[in-house]
Amino acid sequence: MNILIVDDEEMQRELLKGFLKHQGYNVLTAKNGEEALKIFSSEPIQLVLLDQKMPGLKGEEVLERMKKENPLIRAIMITAYGDVDTAVSVMKLGADDFIEKPVDLTALLEKIENIERELEVEEDAEHVNSKIEEEPGPLPIKIVAQSRAMKEVLSMARRVAKAPWTVLIRGETGTGKELIARLIHLLSPRKNSPFIEVNCAAIPETLFESELFGHEKGAFTGATSMRKGRFELAHRGTLFLDEVGELPINLQPKLLRAIQEKKISRVGSERDIEIDVRLIAATNRDLKQMVENGQFREDLYYRLNVLEIEIPPLRQRKEDIPALVEFFLEKYKLGPIRFSPEAMDVIIKYPFPGNVRELEHIIQRTVTLARGPVIKPSDLPPELRRHQAETQGSLNERLEALEKEMILSALEKANWVQTKAAEQLGISERVLRYKMNKHGIKKPNRE
Repeated sequence: MNILIVDDEEMQRELLKGFLKHQGYNVLTAKNGEEALKIFSSEPIQLVLLDQKMPGLKGEEVLERMKKENPLIRAIMITAYGDVDTAVSVMKLGADDFIEKPVDLTALLEKIENIERELEVEEDAEHVNSKIEEEPGPLPIKIVAQSRAMKEVLSMARRVAKAPWTVLIRGETGTGKELIARLIHLLSPRKNSPFIEVNCAAIPETLFESELFGHEKGAFTGATSMRKGRFELAHRGTLFLDEVGELPINLQPKLLRAIQEKKISRVGSERDIEIDVRLIAATNRDLKQMVENGQFREDLYYRLNVLEIEIPPLRQRKEDIPALVEFFLEKYKLGPIRFSPEAMDVIIKYPFPGNVRELEHIIQRTVTLARGPVIKPSDLPPELRRHQAETQGSLNERLEALEKEMILSALEKANWVQTKAAEQLGISERVLRYKMNKHGIKKPNRE
């Protein structure tokens, strides 16, 4: 990995350079922001270590410019002010982490190794996307994966696709379990064979055997002709059992038998039919807990859960939201419409209990009812505006409490000398006095 160290202190630069070169990294250095930007434009840098306080361009300004040139650049900010405000500000700019001076080399190495592992996952994800684009057929798949969590899902999908084993995909409703199942199929050796989906929650108990295994003509009232079941239709391909946790327990042995014996028989027939099917199952329920509660067969659970992929809910991968918004605007060809930064901020902060599916519906509704080409917060659906109003009050309260805590901490460290405390906080003494009055902070009377 190529690392760029940007620090105006020569001793610090050389110390970090020597340490990281000894760890096997390729290291370049710059003594200021301007020099760093020149190197960044001419060299393939994966990670930048940035001093926050430098003459000329500050660390935040350098990172902002680098992000414009390469949004994927990773960064660790080096700061002498390891407080909460610093962490929040550098993370907002896109830094992956920050470390306080004097730099703990062991802690720094751990942070770098974590980033290096994440970059490996991203390379896997890029490979997955390129493979999808090469796949022929009627199912063009576009997967939005800006977040590390979704990139890990894609990396896992790539690895399990080549294996013949059964895969269990877990995730809340609307997270995209079917999309990942189709991806695994398209990346597998079975990609040119059928992908057959079965919604286990939607099959009536009386029709379960017929749906999965088929029936012969005259097998029951209404069976006017022979019909192949889903297992037979998926022969040499992939059978996707969606919402498998909804399958009634009395029907589970029939599914288990088909998986174990790799044979089925149509309803009304005594002849066995051999099947070659790769199974992928999906559920939004905790099957292990259902096993403990006696709601799901343990032997079937272990047959399905050979390999497991868990898709995180949208609220845990908010980095994907802006790209998903753009994807849905393009998908539905909704014209020259864009979301204002303020509206996008409201969308990102919403918890999305319905996940990606809910976001898709919100975009459709919002754009359909839009009063102009730029969507404002007032154009968003009522549930988003309500959530914004409810969270704004509690956020202000937390910020006030955090500010008070920081002031008290600085005053304690400065032995209640206001000049020193203000210097620590990076504010003037007059502003400090104003904030002390605002929060009712008074020097304790110690006798």
